[in-house]
Amino acid sequence: MSEFWLISAPGDKENLQALERMNTVTSKSNLSHNTKFAIPDFKVGTLDSLVGLSDELGKLDTFAESLIKRMAQSVVEVMEDTKGKVRENLLANGVDLTSFVTHFEWDMAKYPAKQPLASVVDTLAKQLAQIETDLKSRTAAYNTLKVTLENLEKKSQGNLFTRTLSDIVNKEDFVLDSEYLVTLLVIVPKPDYAQWQKTYESLSDMVVPRSTKLIAEDKDGGLFTVTLFRKVIDDFKSKARANKFMVREFFYDEKEIKREREEMTRLLSDKKQQYQTSCVALKKGSSSTFPDHKVKVTPLGHPDRPAVGHTDRESEGEGEGPLLRWLKVNFSEAFIAWVHIKALRVFVESVLRYGLPVNFQAVLLQPHKKSSTKRLREVLNSVFRHLDEVAAASLLDASVEIPGLQLSNQDYFPYVYFHIDLSLLD
Repeated sequence: MSEFWLISAPGDKENLQALERMNTVTSKSNLSHNTKFAIPDFKVGTLDSLVGLSDELGKLDTFAESLIKRMAQSVVEVMEDTKGKVRENLLANGVDLTSFVTHFEWDMAKYPAKQPLASVVDTLAKQLAQIETDLKSRTAAYNTLKVTLENLEKKSQGNLFTRTLSDIVNKEDFVLDSEYLVTLLVIVPKPDYAQWQKTYESLSDMVVPRSTKLIAEDKDGGLFTVTLFRKVIDDFKSKARANKFMVREFFYDEKEIKREREEMTRLLSDKKQQYQTSCVALKKGSSSTFPDHKVKVTPLGHPDRPAVGHTDRESEGEGEGPLLRWLKVNFSEAFIAWVHIKALRVFVESVLRYGLPVNFQAVLLQPHKKSSTKRLREVLNSVFRHLDEVAAASLLDASVEIPGLQLSNQDYFPYVYFHIDLSLLD
């Protein structure tokens, strides 16, 4: 499953033992895979400031999740014919999303833990806002290009009455630069080809004999040329229309036709350059998950897990267009920021819930299958019932109201809980 439950409980002896019991039960019952989720010691500040940050982080969490989903969808749209490789391009710090989440390490260089919490949150908010601004401008430019190209392609795919003729006609099909003669294009229904050949020379005076030639066809008819004197154009059009032959209004302008062809070529080239169909695959080793290991709960601030692997960023992205490359890099940045926001939410809510001094343990649970989530929730509520008897009771009886609780009963548990869903393309 691509679903994770991020929970925390107080770090005292009783609750560390409760976490061990939870880990044992979930492991034996094959309910979930559990890993420790290390969060650094932040500057707490005042409890009032934490309450404000809790609300701000909730909004930022929603915004970040929405942003990465939009970016993932943009990757789908840009890759078009290679959609099967989309997930290979949605990475975080060079590894798959599940590996990044299960082996999360706080980025001290980018988000220094010694800074006030409000400053860390502000840095994350500004980073995500800038990514969204860039995403809007880049996708708008790409969509404009795509729509323009689609309109040109539609013009080249219509019937002979409406489609552009720049990719059909040639200079040799026309009498050009003549003071007296002109070449017209006539659309003739397929059943009337023979009739056209018999009658076109006599439809009007001054039609050049044997001047007709079939230059294009569609399912309904053909496009014929015919050369005649300019002064009988109106008469010829009238007679042709009476015989169900339609003169297509067209003037051969070599410069305009060249411009239209070059425009189509340029647009196709510009669109193709936004991405490459030969998408770069995951680098060797980056697609494999880290070795499974059961959580060993320890006090906060002492992580006990392997470091996240990295790929060679210099070679990554070769052969890719600028838009796809930008999406991959900034999707990674936005996703990493999102997981850091989750970590901050756990810290802030744990301090508000469990009090000072800061002492709690965060654990990441990955349910093995959808059908096991109900049983997993029951195990957690049983193990941590002592943290909030009223909340635990309310889970069994929705009519119980928790004084001062702003969330609905369905969102509140005896322990701190946040949900992480990696189904970004669903």
